[in-house]
Amino acid sequence: MKVEQIMSRPVVTCSVTDTANRAAQLMWDADIGCVVVLDAGGKLAGIVTDRDLCMAAYTRGVALPQIAVGEVMTRTVAVVREDDRLGMAEALMRSKKVRRLPVVDTRDRLVGLLSLNDVARTAQHQLGRRVPDVAGDEVVSTLGAICEPRRSHEVPTRS
Repeated sequence: MKVEQIMSRPVVTCSVTDTANRAAQLMWDADIGCVVVLDAGGKLAGIVTDRDLCMAAYTRGVALPQIAVGEVMTRTVAVVREDDRLGMAEALMRSKKVRRLPVVDTRDRLVGLLSLNDVARTAQHQLGRRVPDVAGDEVVSTLGAICEPRRSHEVPTRS
């Protein structure tokens, strides 16, 4: 199965210069957890999640309208091509510990977004198939890898 067969489209996007408040509003309106960020030329510049926005407001002590998306977005974004195999995309999610991958065409134009939700829904629809395109154990493995902490936090001990 190819990525294009299950990816979400159209993709909700915003600009690097938009406020974090605008990105939050887009997420609220579309009931999604991230927005793909485009530069002035319409090319992929990054991705911003609801968590990114919350943590930026909290750690900076300012309201979302005072924060530019470009200040808080993730700039290094793993992407997949629309004709990539789904198994390869899932392996990339596991290794990068991400829930979402922007999908680009051969000219690097944004054409979709593949989320772990898309993969899980596909696996659910294929339950009971003799040879599913997406196996449930692979989805569980991907989710488990994504949920692993990226860095360890020391837990204080009481003396």
